[in-house]
Amino acid sequence: MALTSISNTYEDFIKAFHPKSGLDLKFYKQNQMQRRILSFMNSHGYTTFPDFFKALNSNQVLYDAFFKHLTINVSQFFRDANQWKTLKDSIIPQLLQSKSPLKLWSAGCSSGQEPYSLAMTFLEYFPNAKFTVLGTDIDINVLNQAKEGLYKQNDFASTPPEFLQKYFTPSDKGYQIKENVKRLVTFQHQNLLTDRFQSGFDFIACRNVVIYFTDEAKELLYTKFTEALRPGGILFTGSTEHLFGMKNLGLKAVSSFFYQKQ
Repeated sequence: MALTSISNTYEDFIKAFHPKSGLDLKFYKQNQMQRRILSFMNSHGYTTFPDFFKALNSNQVLYDAFFKHLTINVSQFFRDANQWKTLKDSIIPQLLQSKSPLKLWSAGCSSGQEPYSLAMTFLEYFPNAKFTVLGTDIDINVLNQAKEGLYKQNDFASTPPEFLQKYFTPSDKGYQIKENVKRLVTFQHQNLLTDRFQSGFDFIACRNVVIYFTDEAKELLYTKFTEALRPGGILFTGSTEHLFGMKNLGLKAVSSFFYQKQ
């Protein structure tokens, strides 16, 4: 993000912010995103975009906090328990009938709770299954936390107690995920809107990531996800996200928030 003079407009700010961050905020709903940015600015004592932009260039701690504020998605292990039950009882058995090993991807994985939940589900209920889990996110800092695998008590609000006992080690700093789970997940930095995707996935989870995206960006993303799935593969979306026009994408609903590529 080169230090340059900008006018005091939202449009000028997001144009200047793009080069360093890789985050093109024009893909996000302007009213919602502008409110988030102004809220952060006000809470940190900035009243104009030029002053705030200059501070972002000179203060890495401020920049990291701002980036996290923009991209934050609340995550817990086994969030939305009923959906994880559907995954365990129906979706995974169906996938295992048709292919092995399975290739799974948690897109916008934040600090790793979702991809680790996938790995633990297989270890617990499908111990003989062969699979790989990829977790990707645009925020390097949360990916580093995911790779470390250290979590706080509030990350486990939806976690069965036996999973916490079996797959984590208590420590002074929280709960450390065990190596037999950690080694099953690979983490990579990725911008979902601009980067090319791998292909041949059997399962893609992208939940509560697109809530601030414009309709144009959502259509682009779901098209890319569909292309990345193999025929018969499953897309798992968040509880606030419904796919409209899914037939045009070549998807059909097989359960609430689970869509299969035709």
